[in-house]
Amino acid sequence: MPRPECYVSTDIETDGPIPGPYSLLGLASVAYDLDGRPVGEFSVNLEPLPGAGVHPDTAAFFAQHPAAWAALQQDRRAPAAAMTDYAAWLRALPGEPVFVAYPAGFDFTFVYWYLIHFTGGSPFGFAALDMKSYAMAVLKRPFRATTKKAMPGRWFPEGLPHTHVALDDAREQGGIFLAMRRENLANQRETEAGPVPEGAPRG
Repeated sequence: MPRPECYVSTDIETDGPIPGPYSLLGLASVAYDLDGRPVGEFSVNLEPLPGAGVHPDTAAFFAQHPAAWAALQQDRRAPAAAMTDYAAWLRALPGEPVFVAYPAGFDFTFVYWYLIHFTGGSPFGFAALDMKSYAMAVLKRPFRATTKKAMPGRWFPEGLPHTHVALDDAREQGGIFLAMRRENLANQRETEAGPVPEGAPRG
């Protein structure tokens, strides 16, 4: 019997747009079971890849966010050791891990590359859940019009700021995903139940 899914909200910080020429510097994941309960967290800062550079656009971004850059310099680990521990953490979760991110196309590119390069495999497989695409379906909006600014305020968790520190952002992102998933499931139940007949009791 297959294990239930475990949703792994993941955020990364990098010093460039693609892995290899540039490095993954910060990685954090918060895992949730099907009921939305947190079942574990993982966070690590990584040393840059040998010979890799820093993209000027990313350098300019971090110049505007010095606290986030300073946080990335703390307790950095060799990428091979960090990704080995991350893969072990994923495999120990109480369910099949599903990578969740906004945008998944960027974050998953780095995480998948690092997992394959340093551990030889990916507990996620080769697929990821993109929150922008999920929100597009829930809100019934065009893809490019589905931005965070277009998302309803009720999806954003209180007390979980977006700081550009990977663990903070993974927690906030997880809260947004759980809210949109709850709403999607509620809409699905309403659709399956069908319209309430005229004169029938409600509530």
